[in-house]
Amino acid sequence: MQQIRLDGQCVTPSKIVCIGRNYVEHINELGNEMPTEPVIFIKPNSAITDGMTFDPQEDIHYEAELTFVVQDGTLSGVGIGLDLTKRAVQSQLKAKGLPWERAKSFDGSAVLSNFVSIPGRIEELSLELYINGELTQLATFDLMLHKPNDILAEVNAFMTCEEGDLIMTGTPKGVGSIQLGATFMARVLSNQQTILEHTWKVK
Repeated sequence: MQQIRLDGQCVTPSKIVCIGRNYVEHINELGNEMPTEPVIFIKPNSAITDGMTFDPQEDIHYEAELTFVVQDGTLSGVGIGLDLTKRAVQSQLKAKGLPWERAKSFDGSAVLSNFVSIPGRIEELSLELYINGELTQLATFDLMLHKPNDILAEVNAFMTCEEGDLIMTGTPKGVGSIQLGATFMARVLSNQQTILEHTWKVK
C-alpha cells in the first residue's frame, strides 16, 4: 500500500475521495454543466505517487488541488494534490455517459506532497501552483462551491472515510497538459503565510 507523510509520520490512505467541478471558472473552461450537488469520484491507493512522469503517448492534464487528511472523523492535515487526468479519454467517456475511472484513477494519477497539520482556520487556507515560475492556478476557500467540511459531511452520508483517507477538493481554472522538463512548484498558505511548499520536475 502507498503511504503519505503527515507531520513526518507515515499514513496509509485506503482511498482518495475527489471532488469534480468545484470552481465556477474551471467548470466554464472545460464547458461542463454546473452541478447541483458535489461531483464525487474515487482514486484508489494505487494512484498515489510523489513523482511526475511524462508519457508522450497520452495527453495528461494537471489539476492542482487543496487536499486534506481525514483523522478521527475530521479534516486534520492539508497538503498539495495533483489530480492527473487523461483528458481525451475522459471526454470520450463523458460523451458515452460512462464512468471516469480510466481517465482519473490510473496508477500514478494522484501526485501528492507531504502533509502538515492545519495550523488555523480552514477558511484561511489557499493553494498556489507555479509552472516554470509562472502562477498558473490559485485555489481559495471563497472560490469553492462546496467547502471542505461540507464535502466531508456529504461523503460521510453514504461512505465511510477510513483513518488517513484523503479528500481532494477540486481544481480552479488554469489546467493544462503536462510537458516534459516542466517544473511544478506548489505551496499551501494559511492566512497568506506559506506553511507547505513542494516542487516536482516532469521526467
